[in-house]
Amino acid sequence: MHAQIVLFDGFDPLDAIAPYEVLYAGGAASDGVVRVELVSAEGRREVISGTGDLALRATAALDPERAGLVVVPGAAGRVGKPGEPPAGGTGARTPDEFISVLLGRTAQTGLPPLLKAAMDRPGLTVATVCGGSLVLALAGLLEGRHATTHHLGLDTLEAAGAHVVRARVVDDGDLVTGAGVTSGLDLGLYLLEREVGPKVALAVEELFAYERRGVVWRNHGPEPSVR
Repeated sequence: MHAQIVLFDGFDPLDAIAPYEVLYAGGAASDGVVRVELVSAEGRREVISGTGDLALRATAALDPERAGLVVVPGAAGRVGKPGEPPAGGTGARTPDEFISVLLGRTAQTGLPPLLKAAMDRPGLTVATVCGGSLVLALAGLLEGRHATTHHLGLDTLEAAGAHVVRARVVDDGDLVTGAGVTSGLDLGLYLLEREVGPKVALAVEELFAYERRGVVWRNHGPEPSVR
């Protein structure tokens, strides 16, 4: 499985690095069954994260024809809306470094058409961490799909036409979404189990000294009578 982790200006570092490390370790534990790389819509370049101090290098362009898995992180920045004062006197270095602005700006780049091509390609899975699902939602790609995101973005996700599920990981077939930032670990381990097998996933889980949290939601089985 060839996995591409998408970087865009303002991305959240842990959203990208957590699934990258899990999938990389899965490749090492499976004699190269999984290959993973950092990519961007523009191709090889340094991509500045939303922290402002950390950059990662995309080594290739996002290519839905080559990938079997595409993972989209969210953004890191100030919570709230432009014009609101930063809570506690802290916040972004410039007035426009709000997560909402970063995600909106990303939706105006060349990334959404590539993500649409990825979602349209049979056999390719698109996965998101945290606000990554909002990148898809802002591009109109999640209407009618089951998905989750960070709890602060659930209303936005629902307004975009998605069926919101309050779970840590939501499996909607060729779309797998993760909730808050650290859910990238759970997402990566689940994808390893689903695509490679539970033995490799368990080996990586033990290597990382981390136990997955929560139930992976899938759209089958009876509806609960009490909610």
